[in-house]
Amino acid sequence: MVQGDKLHSDVLVIGAGMAGITCARALAGAGQSVMVLDKGRGIGGRIATRRVALPAGEVSFDHGAQYVNPRDAGFARELEQAGAALWQDGADAPHLVGAPGMTALARAMAAGLDIRQSCEVTALVQARDGWQVSTAQGVFLAPRVIVTIPAPQVAGLLGADHPLVEGVAALRMQPCLTLMAAFPPDSPRPFMHRYDTAHPLAWIAQNSSKPARSAVATTWVAQAGADWSAAHLELTPDQIAAELLPLLCDAIGADPRHATYASAHRWRYARVAQPLGQPFLHSADRSLYLGGDWCLGARVEDAWASGRAIARAILGQAHVG
Repeated sequence: MVQGDKLHSDVLVIGAGMAGITCARALAGAGQSVMVLDKGRGIGGRIATRRVALPAGEVSFDHGAQYVNPRDAGFARELEQAGAALWQDGADAPHLVGAPGMTALARAMAAGLDIRQSCEVTALVQARDGWQVSTAQGVFLAPRVIVTIPAPQVAGLLGADHPLVEGVAALRMQPCLTLMAAFPPDSPRPFMHRYDTAHPLAWIAQNSSKPARSAVATTWVAQAGADWSAAHLELTPDQIAAELLPLLCDAIGADPRHATYASAHRWRYARVAQPLGQPFLHSADRSLYLGGDWCLGARVEDAWASGRAIARAILGQAHVG
C-alpha cells in the first residue's frame, strides 16, 4: 500500500535469508501484509548457489551452506515442500540439498512473498506513525520491523546507542573463505566430501556429486577454517583462489593446471562463535525484533527456528508453520 510518498505494510523484514523468509512467510500466511527488503541481488543469504558458464556448459557451486540436516519435524516438512533432495553421500544422517542448487530451497520457501532485492536500508527511524525505513528505492513505513542481518551489522543500522545493540555487542561471527573450482569430468574424485578442522581447508565437497547437478565438469567447493579465513580475510578474491587452489588439488590428487575454473567468495560473517542463547531480541514496545542464526547456532535450522519464534511471538500463537 502507498501512503503519501511511502510504501506501507504491517511488517517490514530486513534480510531475505532463512530467518527473514521464515518469519515473513508465517506472518503473511496469518494475513499480515509483509515486505522483505534485502540488499543483495538474490535471496537466501548464505543458502547460496553461483552459476558459471564454462565452454562445455553451465555448472553451479553451492558456495554457502552445503546441506541441511533437519531435526525439527516442522522444518523437515517445509524442506520437503520446498523440493529438498537427498544427497547420496554416504553420511550417517540425511544430508538434504536444493536442486539444482541450494538456492532453490530459499526460492521455494519465499514463493509469493513481496521481496525487494538490491534494496539496501540506509536509515531506520522510529516515528509517531511507525518505523520509517529509508532505502535507495524509497521510504517504507510499518508499525513493526524485523531485522535479520548479521549481529555485527546491527549497530551500524540502529545506532551504537540503541538499547538492543548492547545485547549483540559481544557476539563474534567467524569468517569463511570459499573456493569454487571446476575440472574436466574425468578428473580425480577421491571422496564426496571431507571435514578436517586441522587442515586449512576444513570442508571439501564434490559439488557435482549432488543431485541434479551438471555433469559437464567435476566441481568442488572448499571452505577454509575460521583461523585460516581470518588470517587471509582481506586478500582479494583472486588472491584467495590462488592460495586455496593448490591446497584443494593436493587433497584431491588433481593438477592445478587442469582447473577450468577457480574463484573465491568471502563470507565475512559466516557463523557465530558463541550464539546468543535465545531465539530473538525485541524492543520494549515489541515493535522491533532482531533475529537470525546467530541467536541459536550456526545451522540453517537455527535461522529457521529464530524466524519462526519471532512470528509466533508477534502472532501470539503456540504454533506457526
